[in-house]
Amino acid sequence: MKKVLGIGSALVDINILIDNDEILEKLSLPKGSMQLVDSQRSSNVLKETQHFDRILASGGSAANTIDGLAHLGVPTSFIGKIKKDEMGDVFKNDLIKANVTPYLSYSDIASGTAATLISQDTERTFATHLGAAVELCPDDLIDAYYSNHDYFYIEGYLVHNHRLIEAAVKKAKENNLKVFLDLASYNVVEENLEFLKHIVKNYVDVIFANEEESKAFTGKEPEEALNELAEYAEIVIVKIGKKGSLIKSKGKTYKVKTIGTKPIDTNGAGDQYAAGFIYGLSNNYDLEKCGKIASITSGKVIENLGARIKPEVWPEVKAMIAKI
Repeated sequence: MKKVLGIGSALVDINILIDNDEILEKLSLPKGSMQLVDSQRSSNVLKETQHFDRILASGGSAANTIDGLAHLGVPTSFIGKIKKDEMGDVFKNDLIKANVTPYLSYSDIASGTAATLISQDTERTFATHLGAAVELCPDDLIDAYYSNHDYFYIEGYLVHNHRLIEAAVKKAKENNLKVFLDLASYNVVEENLEFLKHIVKNYVDVIFANEEESKAFTGKEPEEALNELAEYAEIVIVKIGKKGSLIKSKGKTYKVKTIGTKPIDTNGAGDQYAAGFIYGLSNNYDLEKCGKIASITSGKVIENLGARIKPEVWPEVKAMIAKI
């Protein structure tokens, strides 16, 4: 089985169930987007939503994927930055509990948080205060971190830090790791399009995108976007919501259906899709089987609140995977 190294923003999610979308307009948060906010605006978002139910949980896109892989039995490690504070302790302890090797550096700035506003239709909108995570830099990338790993997984949310991303993927390639990139959010793609195209063309082997992200990258609808993205990378996945996902590699396209679910919160669906897919690849399964496993992991996470599959659900997930 392959070993996976992930890098991303070390965040603790504050999942907030909102009863209407008017609060998003009031807070100037476009529905379905990820907005980076400063500490003052973050505090305002939390204050204005304090009357809604909320749950605290470790998060961060790449960390969610790494957590999923670890629960599936894949050897994993994670690079991130925190402060030695309450939120930082929560994040680090959750990595260790999941048997993820933590490669964490430390900052004097408070650990990052992501206010995740979950609409009644399960769409999620992020107001992310990166905190210490924003200080992750090329100097934090130690060569020894890459050794003895096979895959390198990056969340697109890091793309605002061009120097970090380019240094990270260069080191991955120097150490012969296959590079996986999730495009993260349509607005992240729009704001960093030229840089993303450069990175994808020169370093990335596997791309994950949903239909909004693939359209932001190519200007095209899912199937045409899949074909264009396939010119950049060895394997391309475009997730199309309830319709499932499209996978293309070496000129061949696979269409994979979703599993039947009752969604509560779509937060983490993409992260856990990546976990299931990479798990399949790490076991040398064919791409169609990888897609089916990804549909299981992404389908099960949206049945609960939060971006990670609950511990008590993993036995069911593993049993479903075993059947295929």
